[in-house]
Amino acid sequence: MSEARIWHGGDLDEARRLFPDAPYPWIDLSTGINPIPYPMPPLPARLFERLPSPADHRDLEAAAAEAYGAADPAMVVGAPGTQVLISLLPALCPWSRVAILGPTYAEHAHAWRGAGHEVSEIGTVDGIGEADIVVVVNPNNPDGRLLRRATLLEQAEHLKHRGGWLVVDEAFADFDGDETLVPVLPENAIVLRSFGKTYGLAGVRLGFAVAATGFAEKVRTALGPWSISGPAMEVGRVALRDPVWRKAAQGARAEDARRLDGLLSPLSDRAPEGTVLYRLMDSSRAPDLFSHLGHHGIWVRRFQNDPRLLRFGLPGSAGNWRRLEIALRAF
Repeated sequence: MSEARIWHGGDLDEARRLFPDAPYPWIDLSTGINPIPYPMPPLPARLFERLPSPADHRDLEAAAAEAYGAADPAMVVGAPGTQVLISLLPALCPWSRVAILGPTYAEHAHAWRGAGHEVSEIGTVDGIGEADIVVVVNPNNPDGRLLRRATLLEQAEHLKHRGGWLVVDEAFADFDGDETLVPVLPENAIVLRSFGKTYGLAGVRLGFAVAATGFAEKVRTALGPWSISGPAMEVGRVALRDPVWRKAAQGARAEDARRLDGLLSPLSDRAPEGTVLYRLMDSSRAPDLFSHLGHHGIWVRRFQNDPRLLRFGLPGSAGNWRRLEIALRAF
């Protein structure tokens, strides 16, 4: 029997199927993507006409190393999206007992289990038992749980003694990343970073693995040549070297998150959680609210394993904020 399909945000085809009479245009709040994207730089025709060079790859990875605080650009490997790296890592490791700190982004367990590893979900880092590999999403998706850097370093050291690895998915760490492991990365740790969420350019398909140079080269070899398009490299290189924009966006989206909390709190059974780019509400009325918003043309993220939860991305315009406010008040 095939494994159940994993639900993800951004599926407006499903929204239209469930709510065919909803007003247009749809407001998609089901993803954790910055709704105010980085301004696209000019893309010369040559980027589409030739293959990227090794120097182009190195420059992109150097830009990422600068942005994320990696000690050496050789530790950074660019890929066509973090999801590709999530799928690739299990194939690069021998059979292992894998403990995943959950509940969290379901693709991690799916990838390790699909590659034949023994996978278990643990509720705290104290429950890793005899695991060879521990996977942590930090900050966590969807609840925003944040482990301190000292805790991660302690776990990496514990795993090192048994030849194990720590995998840390920092997809949302650009705006919530005071505890990022990259600047002090242990030799047995692998960090994944996402580009599209922070910069609002998910369609560019760009992500990075940060690891000790030996393992980084193993990932680079597995990806093969030309894994990233020339236009994606150019966009990433320019955006990653723009800390002024990133800092301003972080402040603006944090203010948006507080505004969204103000709208959701009266309908939540406890204070909303999450990260700067999305907020998670817990309510016994969540299924009814999901349906109500759908009928108003507003698509939010529901969860297969917990019907009490709804995740809201940030509206990207005054008009979208207004529509959301009206719909929530009418509930």
